[in-house]
Amino acid sequence: MKNQSVKSNLDWLSVIIYTALLIMGWLNIYSSSLPIETTTTFDFGEFYGKQLLFIIFTIPLIIVILSVDGKFYEKYATIIFAISLVLLAGLFLFGKTIAGQRCWYAIGSFTIQPSEFAKTATALALAKYLSDVQVNLKDPARQVQALLIVFLPIMLILPQPDPGSALIYTIFLIVLYREGLPAWYIWTGFIAIVLFMMALMFEPYIIILIAAVVTTIVYLRSRIANRNILASAIVMVLISGFVFSVDYVFDNIFKQHHRDRFNILLGKEVDLRGVGYNTNQSEIAIGSGGWFGKGFLEGTQTKGGFVPEQHTDYIFTTVGEEWGFLGSLVVIGLFVALILRVIYLSERQKTKFSRVYGYCVAGIIFIHFFVNIAMVVGVFPTIGVPLPLFSYGGSGLWAFTILLFIFLKMDANKVNEW
Repeated sequence: MKNQSVKSNLDWLSVIIYTALLIMGWLNIYSSSLPIETTTTFDFGEFYGKQLLFIIFTIPLIIVILSVDGKFYEKYATIIFAISLVLLAGLFLFGKTIAGQRCWYAIGSFTIQPSEFAKTATALALAKYLSDVQVNLKDPARQVQALLIVFLPIMLILPQPDPGSALIYTIFLIVLYREGLPAWYIWTGFIAIVLFMMALMFEPYIIILIAAVVTTIVYLRSRIANRNILASAIVMVLISGFVFSVDYVFDNIFKQHHRDRFNILLGKEVDLRGVGYNTNQSEIAIGSGGWFGKGFLEGTQTKGGFVPEQHTDYIFTTVGEEWGFLGSLVVIGLFVALILRVIYLSERQKTKFSRVYGYCVAGIIFIHFFVNIAMVVGVFPTIGVPLPLFSYGGSGLWAFTILLFIFLKMDANKVNEW
């Protein structure tokens, strides 16, 4: 095993991009939460002051992560995952309810959200499982075991209820597909989403008729040896059952605010003063920024407080209004660069564990980034997914820092040629 220096082998390009996003995020939190009555930059009673403290605490956190032996993360991955599940389950007994969600532990005035850290734990557990030489995802039993790792935290997060965090975990299915999970799992999920959205827009019989036509075409275009009329019939029965169940699920399982958000997204309701207010104001703020923006601290929508929760889930509206289209492109470009860099580093790893973990890191950052911006510009329902390193909050900031720097530690060691 080589005694390599973490400092000399650390991927500084990733660190620079991370730092740039962190600084830009804080500047936008500062702008969106600065009171009309000017106070000191270091007012720790304001959101920007608290976020500055959270950022300062990332420094010792990074030092600790980079100081730990890279083998630690693989050796104790299962234990870390088990602890994360216990913490998620403990919320039902000891969690603090905020805005109808029981997602936080409260320690005095400080709150921490375990679902943010559970993403790293799940990524480690999945990488540990898939790095086992005995694991072949062509085996149905192995598929079930791998999927169980992904869906255990989802089943604990959904009842909190926190559908936004639960959605993030579905990105692990793409990682599993990369490692050999049959493609039909991905297609099934995609088709289910399409059918669900269609069932909210059209009568069930119309959707079933379309599905029957598509199934018949697929059946007839299949090779003679592969034709199986029984399998096609079973598919149609499952599709029909799913389509007819959508209304029941939508009316009885979804909460009212979730139903409202879907109805607004699909154009079935126009509620610019109620549920649709956030998205409408967000679109106005971003659109008003033009090409070059109104300038730092000059956003009228931002200063007027027209966009609720602008320092958290809607932080990108500040970017759009004050930095404009070009500034937004810079931010998006930095996120894309970080994701691509992590993927590149993942491909050069010497062990399957670190490679799989790297893909999990890239996937988690991507789905957060994609869903948040899609939500802010009104092409995705509001479900409370923060923008990594930008949105206010210590749990999210520290969780993304841990997630990324564990991987950078692995890469710095080149996994030490175990």
